[in-house]
Amino acid sequence: MKILALGDVVGEPGRRLVEAFVPELRRETGADLVIVNGENAAHGHGITDTIAREWFDRFGVDVITTGNHAFDVKGIESYFRLEPRLLRPANHPPDTPGNGWVKLHTPSGAEVLVINLMGRVHMPACDCPFRGVDSILQKERADLVIVDMHAEATSEAQAMGFHLEGRAAAVLGTHTHVPTLDAKVLPGGTAYITDIGMTGPYDGVIGMKKEASIGRFLKVQRPKYEVAEADLQLHAVLVTTEGRKAISIERILRKL
Repeated sequence: MKILALGDVVGEPGRRLVEAFVPELRRETGADLVIVNGENAAHGHGITDTIAREWFDRFGVDVITTGNHAFDVKGIESYFRLEPRLLRPANHPPDTPGNGWVKLHTPSGAEVLVINLMGRVHMPACDCPFRGVDSILQKERADLVIVDMHAEATSEAQAMGFHLEGRAAAVLGTHTHVPTLDAKVLPGGTAYITDIGMTGPYDGVIGMKKEASIGRFLKVQRPKYEVAEADLQLHAVLVTTEGRKAISIERILRKL
């Protein structure tokens, strides 16, 4: 099987990249499953039901993961309850709307369990992602397990990769918006990367206009963030599996 996964999509520029490249990449790579982190898709913060529906219906996205900005858009809670393929972190408190994991069947008949986790280091309060994923895997069974680890700390993401080695086919980092060069398959058959990297404008600071970001370091008053507009890059990985394990992970870069 082949799984295509995109890092955090940021604002309207990121959405343009999804529209321009995801259907094409799905055809080119023969991906059986497409996972996109969409928590920054709406003006850089959160996601709307309109965006999610378009990705599902028009652009060939199978699962949308999120993170700390999952509920930034007012009213999105109802769509999280309605659409099981739109995930919020599984280690959010138990009464949080929506689902933290979903099972899907690919055209080949394989059952894939996609789990969305969020780290705790320098992140909003949440339950333990390590104990949380253990609990899920004790209850749920599937041919393949894919994990989006939405974490600020590289150490926490790396620890999760080793924690799930041999139990998940892939542990794929998101959140920092900075692509890392450590894509590899661990000896136990788990494809790993600390951060896929964002899909959006790289002529800025993690997707935002550089002037506002610099201003926040220099001024008492905090300038308003606005999504940057130039140097549009799509960052993704393609994971290939045999049986329950990964055999390769390949970085993908496309530019507009």
